[in-house]
Amino acid sequence: MQPHRVVVLALDGVYPFELGIPARVFHAAGGRYEVLTCSADGGPVRSGADFSVLVEHGPEILRTAGTVVIPSIAPDHVPTELSGPVRAALATIRPGTRLVSICTGAYVLAAAGLLDGRPATTHWQLSEHFRRLYPQVRVTPDVLFVDDGDVLTSSGAASGIDVCLHIVRADHGGAVANHAARACVMPPFREGGQAQYVEQPVPAPTATGTAATQQWALEHLDEPLTLARLAQHAGMSLRTFNRRFRDETGLSPGRWLIQQRLLRARQLLETSDLPVDLVAGQVGFAGGASLRQHLHAAIGVSPQAYRRTFRAPRTAEEEKPAVPAG
Repeated sequence: MQPHRVVVLALDGVYPFELGIPARVFHAAGGRYEVLTCSADGGPVRSGADFSVLVEHGPEILRTAGTVVIPSIAPDHVPTELSGPVRAALATIRPGTRLVSICTGAYVLAAAGLLDGRPATTHWQLSEHFRRLYPQVRVTPDVLFVDDGDVLTSSGAASGIDVCLHIVRADHGGAVANHAARACVMPPFREGGQAQYVEQPVPAPTATGTAATQQWALEHLDEPLTLARLAQHAGMSLRTFNRRFRDETGLSPGRWLIQQRLLRARQLLETSDLPVDLVAGQVGFAGGASLRQHLHAAIGVSPQAYRRTFRAPRTAEEEKPAVPAG
């Protein structure tokens, strides 16, 4: 099978970390992607660090791409108007090519008019500036990434990993995406959006955190986990636990539990043949109907539809009936 070609457009001011994300994630998907890097004029690119990047390709390879990724650039390089070479480079991209931005890369797409009328996101610190500069874009500031079909935008630096893993999952299913995530030592999903990363007062170093209770809850998802039980495990009052939990995660304990249960349910739907009712029970939902309701509210599909999309195909060896012992 011909690998899907991803072309990364490196622009002046590019952050080296984000520049390397597409190659790191997509190369972990078992040869299903080819990743090439170009500049707008074929020359070296001054990075957002103290060095330049020498790329192998010029803008002509953009017309061969199935996906184009624009990594984030330093704020002092964020364009209000595109330079001639950048505009000409973007004009070579074929209609229907999937476009992806990481963090401030969304400014480039917006300046080219490619986000007009679309939902999009960028770093939470810049969301108001972005909204003022491009009022025609429907800014969604509290998510890790926005998938609008053929255009995907992501928020901060690490959310570039999230959106690339999301693309692998959409293209090839959960098993391949999970393999790529493990290779990158990343969780397959990060829940909660950007709210958990917005600057907040840092708790005093002596303050007791809720991390141990979060881990304990993950090990007991199939049990009833009330706020009172969580607070008791943490050795805190209900009010103190609720406040500290929100400070640390950006979510209420109840919302966090639903997200963790959905994450576990999605993993079981992808990797097991358990009936939906049993999946629901193993992750702590009251029944299949509750799981269906929450999953549909979160991602817009039913458990069965999710399984059909992301369940890894069974190998011939797995299809063989088990041989009885003896």
